[in-house]
Amino acid sequence: MAPSKLNSTDSCGNGNVSFCCSQPDNGFNDPLSLFHSEKAVQELLQQTPVQGTDDQHVEFSEALRTVAKALRRAAEGKASAQAEAAEWKRRYELERERNQRLQLKEHSPEEHNDDFNEERTKNSTNQSMLSNHTNKQSENCCINEICSHEILQDGETDSDSKMIQNRMMRKASFKLSWCCKSENSDQHKHDVVSFERGNITTAERSSKQISLKWESNPQTVLIMTKPNSTSVRILCADMVRWLKEHKRLNIYVEPRVRGELLTESSYFNFVQTWKDDKEISLLHTEVDVVVTLGGDGTVLWAASMFKGPVPPIVPFSLGSLGFMTPFYSQHYRDSLDSILRGPISITLRHRLQCHVIRDAATNEIETEEPILVLNEVTIDRGISSFLTNLECYCDNSFVTCVQGDGLILSTTSGSTAYSLAAGGSMVHPQVPGILFTPICPHSLSFRPLILPEHVTIRVQVPFNSRSPAWASFDGKDRKQLTPGDVLVCSMAPWPVPTACQVDSTNDFLHSIHEGLHWNLRKTQSFDGPLDQ
Repeated sequence: MAPSKLNSTDSCGNGNVSFCCSQPDNGFNDPLSLFHSEKAVQELLQQTPVQGTDDQHVEFSEALRTVAKALRRAAEGKASAQAEAAEWKRRYELERERNQRLQLKEHSPEEHNDDFNEERTKNSTNQSMLSNHTNKQSENCCINEICSHEILQDGETDSDSKMIQNRMMRKASFKLSWCCKSENSDQHKHDVVSFERGNITTAERSSKQISLKWESNPQTVLIMTKPNSTSVRILCADMVRWLKEHKRLNIYVEPRVRGELLTESSYFNFVQTWKDDKEISLLHTEVDVVVTLGGDGTVLWAASMFKGPVPPIVPFSLGSLGFMTPFYSQHYRDSLDSILRGPISITLRHRLQCHVIRDAATNEIETEEPILVLNEVTIDRGISSFLTNLECYCDNSFVTCVQGDGLILSTTSGSTAYSLAAGGSMVHPQVPGILFTPICPHSLSFRPLILPEHVTIRVQVPFNSRSPAWASFDGKDRKQLTPGDVLVCSMAPWPVPTACQVDSTNDFLHSIHEGLHWNLRKTQSFDGPLDQ
């Protein structure tokens, strides 16, 4: 009895688990029948004697366990459907905003000027300046741009400039737009889908460079540092002092870093921090820019602080390898001055959203909280001496059964990490995709895959597995997966924007040349034999 066959017909019989599970709350038309069926199966499992010498009893027991697994498929399908629905909702909202902007653009400029003049006569001079500034920001949010509007409007006059600044700009507003190095680039010629004369062209190439332009000045900076480093501690203190005295910015640091700064001098009493997880969850509403001082691990730690939207990250290289840290700490003043002034090139690094669904879960409420990873999620055999046995599905289609040391599901940003060491390919970080890389498979034909970013991958530990598996997320938060447990992974809707030294392609190639010495060899001598 193949798991794929049961999966294709469980409870609904139409082969579409996501569709079936999206109709009722728990994925079944009759919850009471589900409960009684599952209870009956459990009673049969307890009453049926399973002897190692009786093959028929063993097969019957395994069939009952497979049926029990199918009955619990509701929670798994629900999580997959929720992830897919969130992605489609995000795409729908972007498309609706784009259509609205197109409709606004079609209005005649005369009507726009009349409305502007009417509003100008109603307000005072100070209020009209504020309204004009806000309207410009909303108009600049045009086609092929992703905008952030977090400006608080307040028409009251105040003699204190600091009060006005705090009321108007709690969070900086910016926009993202496609850009290229020259106006004559061929990329501009293929921005829309065209069906004229049977010809189809691509729409909005993801390979374009992305530019960030501030619409209001950044006000708050979060600095995150690598621990247990004297050089990083000295650099952090100098950077905090410079940002406060020369840029007049509000500065957040980790509680550990604030304690280190106050130990050094009471001058740093103005530095802010957070107290609990609730304040951490609200950081994205306060912070405009995140500065990391360390290596790639510090960038991973900074990204893990934000479970939703992530502010732009400026990573300074103070580690051993720097695939995501293109800026040098020696020139941090020039770099930060240029970034705070804008515009800058950024790389949108995709993240994976992972759900662990336990075999004992009977509904979606019992599933664990989702985990976001920037590099990879790894499923391995842990301390067991047995091979890892994993059943893998892609959008409810059976992919393969992994027998080896484990499996890596990686983002393209993580393609130069564990996946590369396991034989995976290096992929440009702005290519949307999920890397499917086995770890020491016991098969000569098992090669890595690169799957599209819209799929949902499901990895399950089968009931006949000799040992449990272990999952780790960006190298931490290790969880045990017992037989019957499922790990569901899909692309998260919140990417991590990291600033570029030049642009995303130049920084990527520079990192693999400098960090890995990619394809480094002596040039062939020119004084050898020549073709006649």
